[in-house]
Amino acid sequence: MKPKLIKGGSHSDNRGSIIFNNDFDVSEIKRIYTIQNKNTNFVRAWQGHAIERRWFSVVKGSFEIKLIQIDNWETPTKNLDIFSSILNDQNLDVLCVPAGYVNSIQALEENSKLIAMSDYLLEEVKDEYRFDSNYFTL
Repeated sequence: MKPKLIKGGSHSDNRGSIIFNNDFDVSEIKRIYTIQNKNTNFVRAWQGHAIERRWFSVVKGSFEIKLIQIDNWETPTKNLDIFSSILNDQNLDVLCVPAGYVNSIQALEENSKLIAMSDYLLEEVKDEYRFDSNYFTL
């Protein structure tokens, strides 16, 4: 399965504006939290899950999210393909990350805030993998 971007949208009129995503089905989500990096130079990399799925959406600012599908969780190949997506707060786009990926998250604007959603509760499964930020060849 490949990552997928579910496009959101926005609408403005004399009453104000709304940002929406009418195509995102939240029925599988069990946990939700926000991520706010300390600054735009910091890259939160590489963390992922063999079983758990994630969804990301920006509530403030913008982020670049890079994803790598892992071929071997013990010793992954260092030059795997990278899927990159830039999300911002102008619409409610949702990046769907299937199981089997690690991610890298970098804020592109100061004080940006990302919402993260998961299909498992915290510690429901032992499924967290971390690699050094320089492990993969970019």
